[in-house]
Amino acid sequence: MSGKALSIALAALLALAVSAVAQEEPEIKWTEGPTTAELGDNLARIDVPEGYVFAGGDETRKFMEMTGNPPSGDEVGVIMPADEGKSWFLLFEYDEVGLIKDEEKDKIDADAILESVREGTEASNEERKKLGGGEIHVTGWFEKPHYDAKSHNLVWAIEAKGEADTDRSVNYDVRLLGRKGYISATLVTDPSSLQADLPHVQTLLSGFSFQEGKRYADWVSGDKVAEYGLTALIAGGAGAAAAKLGFFAYLGKLLAKGGKLIVAGLVALGAGIKKMLGGRKKDEGSGDTGTAITP
Repeated sequence: MSGKALSIALAALLALAVSAVAQEEPEIKWTEGPTTAELGDNLARIDVPEGYVFAGGDETRKFMEMTGNPPSGDEVGVIMPADEGKSWFLLFEYDEVGLIKDEEKDKIDADAILESVREGTEASNEERKKLGGGEIHVTGWFEKPHYDAKSHNLVWAIEAKGEADTDRSVNYDVRLLGRKGYISATLVTDPSSLQADLPHVQTLLSGFSFQEGKRYADWVSGDKVAEYGLTALIAGGAGAAAAKLGFFAYLGKLLAKGGKLIVAGLVALGAGIKKMLGGRKKDEGSGDTGTAITP
């Protein structure tokens, strides 16, 4: 097939994708703020202010599938602005690995962690190339890892880029440590909007709390303890984040590879996805263990 024919075929496929998005509106049950929502099965709570919507675990897995992200099965909720003009979301997942001891809180070596993540990412580029994918390179910390011993929250943000310097991504991650494991809070947004979105995310996280009996301080002798500490938690999470260029960067890579004839199709697909994200159906419940509860 010639390059021109291939481009036309890709454009046709994209047009079909847009049509499918338009015809099959996602049936996500959103709960509108202000309210207090439950994350997981009596695991944690988070305040959802006015102007935001929430979906529980089952609905979040639907949402992930509809945005082209394979669910992990660990999702316990997602929050996003109700304003259709804003397309970021905050994803919550729970990993029951046991209590992560914070003995390393004063010995987090950000430089050593970055070098480890960088080496692992470069090594995995060989496998990406074998699979037909592009290379990913870790460029540095957007925000160095830091731990709050009072809230038991661990925060970091790592920067990565694709083969082109303009193909950049920032992954902002928070780990909320509890008695039996941790909740990951991951901000998914266009890198160009990150600085503007962060204050809203930080406000949301200030309204998070584990339920009584599930807090870090509720740990008792005999409870499970994780086999690793803060350093490994950061290195593993940052390495996984670096492996994802992000949805917006992925669209950019397709655009670069597809040629001029598929530009219109990509723009239309992007508009269709924004429409899908914007069609936030508000419901009085979330339909699963993440059901919203009134204060």
